[in-house]
Amino acid sequence: MQFEMTAQEEALFKTIAQAAQKLGFPTYVIGGYVRDRLLGRSSKGKDLDLVCVGSGIELAKAIAKCLKPQPKVVTYARFGTAALHHKDWEIELVGARKESYRPESRKPTVEDGTLEDDQNRRDFTINALAISLNEADFGQLLDPFGGLADLETKCIRTPLAPETTFSDDPLRMMRAIRFASQLGFEIEEKTFAAIQSERERIHIISQERISSELNKIMLSTKPSLGLSLLFKSGLLELIFPELYAMHGVEEKEGVRHKDNFWHTLKVVDNMAEKSDDLWMRWSALLHDIAKPLTKRYFKGQGWSFHGHEAVGGKLVPKIFKRFKLPLDQKMKKVQKIVSMHQRPILLTQDRENITDSAIRRLLFEAGDDLEDLLLMCEADSTTANPKKLARYADNLIFLRQRLQEVEEKDHLRQWQPPISGEEIMETFQIKPSRTVGQLKNAIREAILDGLIPNEYEAARNFMLEQAAAMDLFPKK
Repeated sequence: MQFEMTAQEEALFKTIAQAAQKLGFPTYVIGGYVRDRLLGRSSKGKDLDLVCVGSGIELAKAIAKCLKPQPKVVTYARFGTAALHHKDWEIELVGARKESYRPESRKPTVEDGTLEDDQNRRDFTINALAISLNEADFGQLLDPFGGLADLETKCIRTPLAPETTFSDDPLRMMRAIRFASQLGFEIEEKTFAAIQSERERIHIISQERISSELNKIMLSTKPSLGLSLLFKSGLLELIFPELYAMHGVEEKEGVRHKDNFWHTLKVVDNMAEKSDDLWMRWSALLHDIAKPLTKRYFKGQGWSFHGHEAVGGKLVPKIFKRFKLPLDQKMKKVQKIVSMHQRPILLTQDRENITDSAIRRLLFEAGDDLEDLLLMCEADSTTANPKKLARYADNLIFLRQRLQEVEEKDHLRQWQPPISGEEIMETFQIKPSRTVGQLKNAIREAILDGLIPNEYEAARNFMLEQAAAMDLFPKK
């Protein structure tokens, strides 16, 4: 089959072909670029993988000399690979190779090989498709394992025996599920059975690589596709036991609770429809993570998960640390949303009696993350009851109105205390101490409770009154 090239592709591919021909290196475009082009998937960048029967580093240098402006070639001698950037193309080159593995490691022993050897080592048939850049069959699509048919039937399948493929490199189990999630494909029955039987091999994979694949699943259009496959394969229990523990329904005295695992997957999908932000999706994934730890049954009342949001907030840094995820503001944002996700909902349960003070505290504590917190609340609605769904949505609309009213009056979204700790110390000529903290907290609480307006003069007068009650007076 002939691959239909765009004018831009043909110009670049012919330049590569000429450089390869001079060196006598048969060269091919292979892997993800071919797959995505055949699927009509577009991306911001163009990642082009080339394999040649020869030295990938030598070919990269030859190609660079034919391009204007001439790009810098980055070489990785240890792996026999090279990379260069040309316009909007990121080009990576490697010499064809064959690989053999030791049971205790996913790092292969590598030897020079043929194109067939290189295609044999590919993870899935849809990633073994190649385009010839050679004079005799330029533009010919090479498909030794039926990858084109698998693209048409939306099937994830390994070129060789799946047990061997996954035992050799267990990360491929995560990749199979990630591709199924990203592309909306199904994993072939034998291939999925091999993931289940080889799942324990995932323990030899580094946490960073596992987390990278998990993040890609989370960024899928519908993350539940991949997350449910992780669950059904047995991998989830090994890589994310806290999430796995959410599965199941317990019944006492005829009273059941909902399955918090499948609820969470629905919430993640809801969030994916609203936001492309990875960390918002992680907030959705972790919002109920502490429910298994806080689950209690009270006779005559039913099931309770009291305090699960606070306990969940404490778990977030531990989970992020274990998964080698960033511990900066991204983690803190997730932690805040998990810790506070019940607050807006609880406020609206008696909406006619919501006080300005409660609204001020929500504004103050949510701060810049208020909109994301409300987005989390919207995603958390998974009921199939239309009346409950409408009431839930109406309550959030009402809460937004109240938040806007109080914010316009009190300006607490970007709140900074009118009186700083430095001013307190200077006014009373005292050093940093518990007293300074007590006065700052008293001013803050008075503003949030509506006892004084969020203004400097009112806050200073209140500070002087509070200090006088503590036998503390300004020093002249």
